[in-house]
Amino acid sequence: MVANPPVDMPRITPHIFYDDVAAAIDWLVKAFGFEIRLRMTDKDGGVVHGELEMAESLIMLGLTSENEAWESPRTFDGRVSQRLYIFVDNIDAHYERAVSAGAKIIREPADQFWGDRVYECIDPEGHRWKFAEHLWDVDNRNLKRPEDEH
Repeated sequence: MVANPPVDMPRITPHIFYDDVAAAIDWLVKAFGFEIRLRMTDKDGGVVHGELEMAESLIMLGLTSENEAWESPRTFDGRVSQRLYIFVDNIDAHYERAVSAGAKIIREPADQFWGDRVYECIDPEGHRWKFAEHLWDVDNRNLKRPEDEH
């Protein structure tokens, strides 16, 4: 009997869409430290799909022109319906790497009340990324935003 999901796949895998998958792969590796697991090409050598890994996690990249329902955030005038939240081991070094690669920073690194230090940025096609490093544990059973405690 085959494994479901396959042994090398997580149960949930984000699949995000780019107008230029090849450029996205190269930029995400440079800016965020992903490792290339798969770069799939069409018969003409154009990159149509990618899979990138970080630790035990995986994201898939799809080419927008492969399906009329797939769009890059470029088409939404900066509006998005999602972002990825990714834990890294050294948030400040990761932030510096993203900045040096040209990431558009929309939230500088800062400690959060839930125990994570985070920053948020936008990649060249408009996808939003939020990176975090967990620094301390909090009691999540009664967690409230600080502004809601009064």
